[in-house]
Parts: sequence; structure tokens; C-alpha cells
Amino acid sequence: MSIFLQFSVLPSLLWAALSWPALAWAEDDIPHEVVPLDQPGQLKAIPLLQSLKNLNKESQLQAPYVHELNNRYQVRSLFVESKALPIIDIQLTFNAGSARDEEIQKGVFGLSSMAAKLIREGTEQYSARDIADVFDRTGAQFSAQAYRDMFIVRLRVMSDPEKFEPALAMMLEVLKNATFKNQGIQLVVSNTNVGQKQLQEKPGRLMDIQFYRSIYASHPYAQPITGTIGGTRKVNPEALKSFRDQFLVAQNMNIAITGNLTAKEAQQLSERITGNMKQGTQAQALPEPQLQSDIEIVHIPYHASQAHVMLGHLGPSRFTPNKLALNVANRMFGGSGFNAVLMQELRIKRGLTYSAYSNMSLTQAPGVFSLRYSTRQDQLLDSIQVAHQALIDFVRQPINQKHLEETKAGMLRSFPNSYKSNASINAQLGSIGFYAEAPDYLASYPKRLNNLSAQAVEHAIAKHLHPDRLTVIVVSQSLDKEALKLSLQNNLRENAQPE
Repeated sequence: MSIFLQFSVLPSLLWAALSWPALAWAEDDIPHEVVPLDQPGQLKAIPLLQSLKNLNKESQLQAPYVHELNNRYQVRSLFVESKALPIIDIQLTFNAGSARDEEIQKGVFGLSSMAAKLIREGTEQYSARDIADVFDRTGAQFSAQAYRDMFIVRLRVMSDPEKFEPALAMMLEVLKNATFKNQGIQLVVSNTNVGQKQLQEKPGRLMDIQFYRSIYASHPYAQPITGTIGGTRKVNPEALKSFRDQFLVAQNMNIAITGNLTAKEAQQLSERITGNMKQGTQAQALPEPQLQSDIEIVHIPYHASQAHVMLGHLGPSRFTPNKLALNVANRMFGGSGFNAVLMQELRIKRGLTYSAYSNMSLTQAPGVFSLRYSTRQDQLLDSIQVAHQALIDFVRQPINQKHLEETKAGMLRSFPNSYKSNASINAQLGSIGFYAEAPDYLASYPKRLNNLSAQAVEHAIAKHLHPDRLTVIVVSQSLDKEALKLSLQNNLRENAQPE
């Protein structure tokens, strides 16, 4: 049976809708005689795989050139041409993460996550099996995933039109017409509830959830991305369809394309995707959370030999001009292995933990700075006092110039890993588009990092790190909260700056 006949299940109206505007390469590359599936070697894209033998290792160290496509629908579209493999990667990044759940229905948490899990489970015209069959027969990889800020749809497929066209058509079909039937919802709710109950056996996850709830209070970031038991029970097909129609729309997304296309073909593809979606409107800005004014301590009783600790506070948003300096500072403090301040103080000098690290999460609305580790119950108070003192010293003392240069050098060496494959390049394009970065963000990164001064890093640290406004989450058998707070207050008093 020919490839054309095997994909004839797609209605002619769907094909007609997706055929405009046609890609320049679509007609030229289709052979006059369709190749049977039992002769895959005759497909034009297959021989191009031999290019793997000729990859230039030096060229992989250079950041890819990013094209800003002139999409006539005014949807931001970024493209990187890559002829090494006969593959096209597409990422649609929607401003539709879990932070948007309650914009559809109050108290419904986990809506975006459930939409991602159910989006390929059927439309009015196609069953879940039909959808899976198209992606399987074309060798396409299709996925949807919800995060706090983003709802990401990815498609990876060979550039042969015979493979590409049915996969693209089905991606747009499920985006526009997913039905989210009750049967699928109940299965996801059941699995989510099981997962929520299993959290009781994972102190690290309990700590994460409580940390975000304490930091964000009533802000949309406060609840887990996957939702809550009570929240997911409220999800119904109407809520999921409302989420789809309000947020999974052209004017609320950006497009990333990487692969075996020219810039002109990529532009035509971006317009084709945009034109075949509901246009809709852009999501509104998220509210601003408030930084607390004092130290807050939360204890979660948990019987185990190890105590788990997390300290942190609100940080800036992804749009802060200090983001590169903050990333460097975070690497110096707790993100670069044994040379990091936190590892030196907690493990190397005192043996209070096996591993400790910090994280600077920069998101649409203000994100979080946090540090975490685990330790023995009998070392709990001492370890928190040491970690807090390390943060105070890091904020108030000049940074070590040698440590700064070593950190920057390490970041430069590891930077090519962020674009080591077509998939990783496309993920970077999606992030660049979503957070309104310049198209030369990757190419200019080494220069911006090299030019970053110690003064710029110290300024960012002083402005955005607050040892006096920490939320402390402790998962342990017991905790003397008054003694701990007194210890942290003593740290602050002993290191107070003279007026």
C-alpha cells in the first residue's frame, strides 16, 4: 500500500486547509512515483543521514545563527538552518503554564498539566489510536508538556514531505480540536491522586511544594504544576476546552523551527502553522508577588534519619537586566560543584552534608532564589546556621576574583552543550522567543559573559539576595523553631553593617 493511501484517513478538507500557503520545497521534492513503505532506502531524506560522518566538530562550538522570521501574523518565529540531518524540529511555546489554571476556573489546579496529558487522546474525527497511528507511521515524535510559565508542544519529523505533511496536519488537528473526554480525564485524575499520595514518601518534594506555597501565598505560582487532589477533581471537558480555546492560540505563542529548511521555507512554515490556528489574544501579565519582610520558619514533621532543608526568597523576574550576573553569582555560591561556597562551608570544611546546591529560577513573574541540602538530625541546627552565615558572607563581602574568573571560564566551556543538537537548539529558540530575548542571544553570550565585571556581580548580589528575608522549610523528626530563629537573628546582628 502506498504512503498516500495509508494516510488517506486524513480528510481532504484538512489537507486543503494545511496546503496554503504551500512550502516552496513541498512540490519539488515529492517523487512522481510514491515509494512503498517496504523500500525505505528510496526515500530522498535517508541518504542524507550519511552526513553524520562529515560533521565538523569545530563548527559545533560556534553558536548557531538565528533567523528572526517575518511572520505576517506578527507571531514571533525563530529559525536555525541545519542541513546535517533530514529532520525538522518544531516547538510551539504558549504563555499557558499552570500559572493560568485559575483564569479558567477558580480552585482548579493542574488544568494545564491535564491538557498536556490528554491533548492527543482524540478529536471529533480521530481517536487516540488514529492519532498515534499517524505519528508512528511517519516516525514523528510529538509531545506536549506544561510548566509554570509555558505550555510547550514539540514535533520532530523527517523533512520528506510524505512524512512531514501528515505529522504536521495531525499536530494542528489535536491543537485545535482535542475533545478531552471524561474517560481520559478520570484516568489522569486517578494517576494524579496516586502521585499526590506518593509524595508523602518523598520529603524533598514535600519541601518543594511547601516552599512555593509559603513564598507565593495566593499568587498563581503557589500551587504544584501537576495540581492538587482537590483541584484536579474539578477538571471537566468544558474547562479543558476553554483552556485550549483561550490559551492554545496563535497570538499567545511563539514558534521555533530548526532543521532541513531554508529561511524562506521556514517563514512559510511558520505562517502556515499560524494561519491554521485560532488566532485568539495574548495572555495578560501575571500579578506581582510580594517579598516578605522577615524570616519565616516552616516545619514539616517527618520520621527519617536525614533532615531536609530549604532556604530561599523571592527573586527577580527573567526580564531583569541583572540575570547574567545573578546566574554567575548562583554558580559561585551553590551551583558549580566543590568550588561553590555552599559546598565548601557545609561539606568540605565541616562534613555536615554530602551535597548542597543553590538555584536561581527566573520566570515571567518574580522567581525564586533557593538553596537546599540534607543532613543528620543531630546536625540540623548547626547546618542551617552555617548555611545562613555563608549566604550573609557572600552578600556582604567582596567576591573572590579568582573564583569569579574560574566560574566564568567553566560557564563558557559548558555553554556549547546548550546547542549541541537540533533538539537543544530548538528548545533554546523557544525560550528566547518566550522571554523576549534578542535573536543573537546565543551568539553574544560569550562576549557578555567575558565582559561581566566583579562590580556588576556584587551589585546584583546586593540588590537581589536577602539573608534577612528567608523562608526556611525543614522536613525533620523535630525542630526547635524558636532556637533556630534566634540563631539566624544572631547571625544577622553579628554581621550587621555599621550605620
